[in-house]
Amino acid sequence: MLDKTGIAKRIAQEVKDGSYVNLGIGIPTLVANYIPQGMNVVLQSENGLLGIGPFPFDGEEDPDLINAGKQTITTIPGSAFFDSALSFGMIRAGKVDLTILGAMEVSENGDIANWKIPGKMVKGMGGAMDLVASAKHIIVAMQHVNKAGESKLLPKCDLPITGLRCVKKIVTELAVLDVLPDGGFKLIERAPGVSVEQIKNATAGKLIIEGDIPEMIL
Repeated sequence: MLDKTGIAKRIAQEVKDGSYVNLGIGIPTLVANYIPQGMNVVLQSENGLLGIGPFPFDGEEDPDLINAGKQTITTIPGSAFFDSALSFGMIRAGKVDLTILGAMEVSENGDIANWKIPGKMVKGMGGAMDLVASAKHIIVAMQHVNKAGESKLLPKCDLPITGLRCVKKIVTELAVLDVLPDGGFKLIERAPGVSVEQIKNATAGKLIIEGDIPEMIL
C-alpha cells in the first residue's frame, strides 16, 4: 500500500506541462514536492498565491508564507500575491486547469463529499464547492477506506455533497481509478504489492476491471 507521500508522487505524474493547478488541503499539498524537474507548472492557493514552490526545509520557514491549509510554503520566481476575491475570480472564471483535493466519499457517478460530517462543527464550506464547479479536471487524493475499514468509494455518497459528477480520477493507497462518464470506477493501476482482490473488497461502488491491471510506477 502507498503512504501519503506515495499517493502524492503518483498524482504528480498526472500534472501536465504549462498547467495551472490548485492543491487542496491534506495529501494534495504534498504534490508540490514531486512536480517533475523542468516542467512549467503554476500552483495556485485559494488564499491568494500563484506560484507555490516546494515545502521549506526545517529552519527556513517564513511564517508570512502559507497555503490555504495554513502550512508554510515557498514561492518561485514570478510568484504573485492577491486577495481572496481575485483568487476566487480566477477559479470561477475557469482559469484553473486541474484541482487536486481530498475527499471523505466519492460516488461511482463522480459526486464528491468533502466538506461536512453531520453533527460535527465546521468553520464553513471553504473553497471546495467553487473548485469542483469550475476546474477543468479534478483528481481526488484519498484513503480507500475510512478508520472503521469501510469503503469511501460508494454507489452513492451518504455525506453532504460538495459537487455532482465532477471527479474524473482517484488515487488511493490501493489504486488509481478513473470515474467513467456513465458511472463506475475503472481500475487503472494497483499500488505495489496490492492485489485486485484487495481492491475489490475495499470498493463498495461499481468496480470495472478489464484485463491485467499493472502496478503503479513511482
